[in-house]
Amino acid sequence: FVYREEYYLKNNEPRPGTDEHFTWEAEMREARGKAEVIIAKQRHGPTGTVAMTFQGEFTRFFDLASQNQLPQRSD
Repeated sequence: FVYREEYYLKNNEPRPGTDEHFTWEAEMREARGKAEVIIAKQRHGPTGTVAMTFQGEFTRFFDLASQNQLPQRSD
């Protein structure tokens, strides 16, 4: 299964200017470009959830790098 929280949040946008809208914007920033692939059944393997990056304009999924796995910046 594929779950993208951004899709569901986008469809429930509160009225602009309200406290709920400010909370919604923060949640949208956090969810933007992220997806979960849920492996619910597998005959001879593990089940679980895999965090992915979603690129909507191309309908592509990529591995989601965690903050501690990002390469060092050289300025």
